[in-house]
Amino acid sequence: MRSEHDDPIIADHIRVNDLHPSARNELKTLQPEVQERVALHLAMAAELIEDDPELAHQHAISASRRAGRIPVTRETLAMTAYRTGDFALAIRELRTFRRLSGRDTHLAIMVDSERGLGRPEKAIETGLEVDVSTLETADRVHLAIAMSGARLDLGQTQQALFELEIPELDPKKGFSWSPELFGAYATVLEDLGRDEEAKTWFAYADRAEAALEEHFGGMDEIEVLEITEYDDLYDADEAEPAADEAADEGDVVEDVEAGDAPAEVGTETVDSDSDAVDEEADADADEYLDAYVEAETEIAEDADNAAAAEQGEKE
Repeated sequence: MRSEHDDPIIADHIRVNDLHPSARNELKTLQPEVQERVALHLAMAAELIEDDPELAHQHAISASRRAGRIPVTRETLAMTAYRTGDFALAIRELRTFRRLSGRDTHLAIMVDSERGLGRPEKAIETGLEVDVSTLETADRVHLAIAMSGARLDLGQTQQALFELEIPELDPKKGFSWSPELFGAYATVLEDLGRDEEAKTWFAYADRAEAALEEHFGGMDEIEVLEITEYDDLYDADEAEPAADEAADEGDVVEDVEAGDAPAEVGTETVDSDSDAVDEEADADADEYLDAYVEAETEIAEDADNAAAAEQGEKE
């Protein structure tokens, strides 16, 4: 029997469209009313995870109980569990997510969760389960940082340094993960007694952070444009290249600082809502759908049985 769970309140301002299109696409196999409820809980979890991870976790539980076969619900439950320190649950849910979706997106979180449980050997074993060349760049960088931490837990300081010596360890470019990577490298150098080198890399980390803040700091401002719509003035297919060209022009910014500062801010930092991103997300969602249609998860079956039992009691 599962423990009792009361659904947390959904804020009045939350709408289904607040959920990312790829996540909404995964929910299409659900009944309309269930689909809407799950989407609202997932949107609430996304909004709250930074400021109130405990409440975000409650919303994730509500979503997962209604849609246990949907990868994004298990992913959200895992991430909120990780943020609340429930590392065992995070590992379990991420393994289920990987089985349903076929993706290793959060391997670094799994490694870090094993460390949180005091199992650095298991953390390293988990990190070695996947060929890192198959991972996206950001996932590969975060995995390297997590693996380095596990090596430090075991007292393997030199190996911890080797884990971080990856192609992305480039002080001339700044991405969203650069400050963390540079800082981790500096910390290991410091542990090895290489203090001067450590100071240099700590400086690189600070400069990367400053460059990113300078470039993206103004993006919180909302620019309102007045758009007049006209029907049939152009063909929609002809309009798409222009949008793609505009997106390409915005990928790289000018040098942020001369000298040793990171020379450019790369595309990994951009959380774009462009059509190109949505199309890629939808393609990923299609892969999810193929995977989870055939998957069987115990939590989903329990949810169905519990719902039937509850309905029987009411009758």
